Amino acid sequence: MKSVQKGFTLIELMIVIAIIGILAAIAIPAYQNYTIRAQVTEGLSLASGLKTDIEQYYSDSGNWPTSLPSMSSQGVSAVTGKYVKSVTVSKGTIEVHYGPNASSYIQNDILAIEPVLDQNHDIIWVCGNATVPAGTVNTDGSNQGSTAAVGTTTVSNTYLPASCRP
Repeated sequence: MKSVQKGFTLIELMIVIAIIGILAAIAIPAYQNYTIRAQVTEGLSLASGLKTDIEQYYSDSGNWPTSLPSMSSQGVSAVTGKYVKSVTVSKGTIEVHYGPNASSYIQNDILAIEPVLDQNHDIIWVCGNATVPAGTVNTDGSNQGSTAAVGTTTVSNTYLPASCRP
């Protein structure tokens, strides 16, 4: 009499489990990097509103704001988010400070976004570890023609958006 196979053999099940394990080993780290990058992006979106205020302040006074309170005429107050502990301004440079709700890979890290002036005195924003375009002047009047990165960023290049990497 002929017997009909019902179900899978042990070796077939082991192969399926091995394939699932390999896929999980690849997918989990990629997903973790994706979530950390999303948290870094929250800081960039919070800072984007300040960019316009800083540009307006510079346009009105000819100087970079030294802090958020100095921009109170533009109605700017404290800026925070789910993963961002605070956003500060110093000499026009925006610093995003990540807090305890952020991933442990970026907790207490800083992302700096610095305004620089080109030859036409237009403001160009340089994010993270990106290189400063040649022929520009940074907020303290130095770095004319420099390609040095913004110095206060401590977020790893792995988690920065492409526009903020060197």
